[in-house]
Amino acid sequence: MNQLFSFPNPVNDYAARAVAGAVIILVILFEITAKSKFGEFLLLFITYGFLARVLTGPTLSPIGLLATKIIVPVLGSPSKPVPGPPKRFAQFIGLLISVLATIAIFVFDSPTSARYLMGILCFFASLESILGFCAGCFVFGWLMKLNLIPESVCESCVIDIKPADLD
Repeated sequence: MNQLFSFPNPVNDYAARAVAGAVIILVILFEITAKSKFGEFLLLFITYGFLARVLTGPTLSPIGLLATKIIVPVLGSPSKPVPGPPKRFAQFIGLLISVLATIAIFVFDSPTSARYLMGILCFFASLESILGFCAGCFVFGWLMKLNLIPESVCESCVIDIKPADLD
């Protein structure tokens, strides 16, 4: 059971970027169908995906499995290992945003608010998928530097920033 609820470390950056690409596609479909039952289903599916990836990495995530078992192998199984904890943090941020969008639709009956929130999610997923820039990982590194996340969580994530850089 412990292995089920674990997050890989390191993570294959190509798989992470493929997951982000799939999230982009799903969010665009959600944006188009937000006011329909299909849009509501998509939002729940996206939210479940983030929850599954936060808890288990790709193990219980349909998108994670698609990325690791199909997309990356089709690409020739390229590998670029990156630290897992920042990726998990980024998935957690995605979970928070998608939960807020879900609340906006199902509690406040506000698909417009949900669409704005998911647009933000799509923007950051695009940075990851297209440019390889993980904003969640960037924030994670700064939270470590500011001692809000202990270095023991991810020793390979420690960034060397001089005090003058904080001004």
